[in-house]
Amino acid sequence: MQLPERVRIVEVSPRDGLQNEVVQVSTEAKITYIDLLSRAGLPVVEITSCVPAKWVPQLADHAEVIQSISRLPHVIYPVLVPNSRGFEDALAAGASAVSVIASASEGFSKKNSNCTIAEGLERCGEIIDRALTKGLAVRGYLSCTLGCPYDGEISVEKVRQVAAQLYQLGCPEIVLSDTIGVGTPGKVQAMIEAVAETIPIEKLAVHFHDTYGQALANILSALELGVAIVDSSVAGLGGCPYARGASGNVATEDLLYMLNGLNIATGVDLGKLLDAGNYICQQLGRVSRSKVALAMSEC
Repeated sequence: MQLPERVRIVEVSPRDGLQNEVVQVSTEAKITYIDLLSRAGLPVVEITSCVPAKWVPQLADHAEVIQSISRLPHVIYPVLVPNSRGFEDALAAGASAVSVIASASEGFSKKNSNCTIAEGLERCGEIIDRALTKGLAVRGYLSCTLGCPYDGEISVEKVRQVAAQLYQLGCPEIVLSDTIGVGTPGKVQAMIEAVAETIPIEKLAVHFHDTYGQALANILSALELGVAIVDSSVAGLGGCPYARGASGNVATEDLLYMLNGLNIATGVDLGKLLDAGNYICQQLGRVSRSKVALAMSEC
């Protein structure tokens, strides 16, 4: 097993990190935060989601955020769009990249998106076609690849089938998500190996929550198979509003510290990343969940 020489970190905290926070972050603070993340060298920053305010009040200002951030030419800024209406809103606001979402679990698909897996894939296909036609970058989340809060364990074969369908719809990047953080390295590798039978490994990304403290180990197990795109969230912010008990994503600071120790290039500046984490934690009035941030603050 050979580790990749470079990993592309996808920062999801402005969307996945903030969406479930009780403390309302001002639009101005979100814009400042996203700009700090950009200047830290992160190549991809998912900035918001175009969803109705009644679903996710924290992201009700998505249009202003999309329009007001300072875009750097080398950074991609995806916006999560759960349906065609969300895509229209993102497009109208000037989004240059979008993320779509499907699920490997029927129960989660119905709770999270009010549709079956098949209906969700149909929605994704429509958005992918329109986005690619307009020259937008696209990535597709596949949720609950290692377990579901409603359906329990999800079979590897089911994940493989749904991932293959999403890829066949033209999605150029498939994000394998452990939505509730129940995965372990062996299960992660078995799932990725199955998916990689039909999708090139360079088209796969991973998105791990750290509910059971397994996220970094799971990422390393994915790297060993050649996965080189990893989602993470500064300060470990996050949690799924439709998945009870799901803690935040793996902390970007902790991920970067591990990758630096493995001599894997990322282009991300740890010091500037810590500054961004300090800023958003001050806005939220909370302590960072990143072990690296906590350790370095005590040095």
